[in-house]
Amino acid sequence: MFKEALTYPRESDDVLKTTVIGGVLLFFSFLLVPLFVVVGYLLNVLRSVMDGDEELPVFEDWGALAVDGLKASVIGFVYSLVPASIAVVAVLGGIMSLGLGNGSAGSGLVASLIALVAVLAIAAVSLAIAYVLPAAIVAYVRTDSMSAAFSVPEIRRLAFSRTYATGWAVAFGISLLSGVVIGLLNAVVIGAVLAPFVTFYANVAGAHAIASAVREMPAVAESPETPAGQPMA
Repeated sequence: MFKEALTYPRESDDVLKTTVIGGVLLFFSFLLVPLFVVVGYLLNVLRSVMDGDEELPVFEDWGALAVDGLKASVIGFVYSLVPASIAVVAVLGGIMSLGLGNGSAGSGLVASLIALVAVLAIAAVSLAIAYVLPAAIVAYVRTDSMSAAFSVPEIRRLAFSRTYATGWAVAFGISLLSGVVIGLLNAVVIGAVLAPFVTFYANVAGAHAIASAVREMPAVAESPETPAGQPMA
């Protein structure tokens, strides 16, 4: 699966054009709209691969891509509120402990413990969200309904299946590989210029890995009694 995902973009005749467009858009991602277009394009990759189409999509109907990408970004933002909420609670707890203890050594120790627990909790929750969020995006893509991205039965079926876990692991490995390549490129002057193009290519390959892994898995709404993939041991 790793090799298939990496070679998927370059098997298209439009790989150069598509990668250039995607990289340029990522270069201007700070403007947000280009970022939404890229995210929308990645959703198209998910759709086409899950439908069994191995041909790399082209950039077209940019308005629809931006809207689609915006919806996916909203889903990601909602999921990110979980670790953010933990951070807020930890900060408030630390402030309250210091206030109640009038800045004593004991209150400072309590505040430090709260901070440590919060850091560990945020790290664990962030990792869990990094694993679950692609499943939520897949659920949205399969149903074209944002509510599906928050459907506990659907997310559980995806996240606790070996097929999804394998696809996610491959996508994660590709992301790590792209990070290494970008790190090497940063050793030269043109590294910062090429980084968005490497990132775009890696994201497309990662999307293929996840989509091909969950391609045969039915949505909950389609078959409530059918297990989605092989359950993890």
